Amino acid sequence: MFTELSPYQLFAIAVLPTLFAIVVHEVAHGWVANRLGDNTAYMLGRLTLNPLKHIDPVGTILVPALLIFTVGFAFGWAKPVPINWNNLRHPKRDMALVAAAGPGANLLMAIGWGLVAKIASLLPADLGYISEPFLYMGLFGILINIVLMVFNLLPIPPTDGGRLASSLLPPRLSRIFDRVEPYGLFILLALLLSGVLWQVIGPVVNSIMLLIQTLTGLR
Repeated sequence: MFTELSPYQLFAIAVLPTLFAIVVHEVAHGWVANRLGDNTAYMLGRLTLNPLKHIDPVGTILVPALLIFTVGFAFGWAKPVPINWNNLRHPKRDMALVAAAGPGANLLMAIGWGLVAKIASLLPADLGYISEPFLYMGLFGILINIVLMVFNLLPIPPTDGGRLASSLLPPRLSRIFDRVEPYGLFILLALLLSGVLWQVIGPVVNSIMLLIQTLTGLR
């Protein structure tokens, strides 16, 4: 999809969608937590779209930049929004709602970027210098948001999917499941480096992308 772009062109069209994808994902967690009784993120000034409040030097800048110039794709993360689960009114239920908020925001953003791409595709040919960058930006916005959504829904703590699974399990099984969390990052890295991760999430990502492209009239 983006093979005809140089690394510098890819970097230019990827910056905005990637920033929005990871920042809004975290803000969504904090916003829902605030609505459900925990104002920790609000008190710390994290319920803002100002990327400076959320930037992780490694996950938001270094990793995405290196990936774009090496493998031609951006992936990253922001500083997690702090949440005190004990402040939630119904901790077990509300934990699931807070966890689902991030992937849900990514899905909505993917649809929004699909509309951006569709609008760009309808512009006159003589406006190609405007429409082409926005078309690529919209397509990349769909891709990065769907990848983040599907990745975060993997039921491996500490992902959002891990939180969802923990909240849905009976208390005894939930406590056993939560013991995986200290090793979750290493499990995810092993899956990523072995290539198994993309084999698992790739078909799901492609299917959802096709669905969004169909819904927004790109196909």
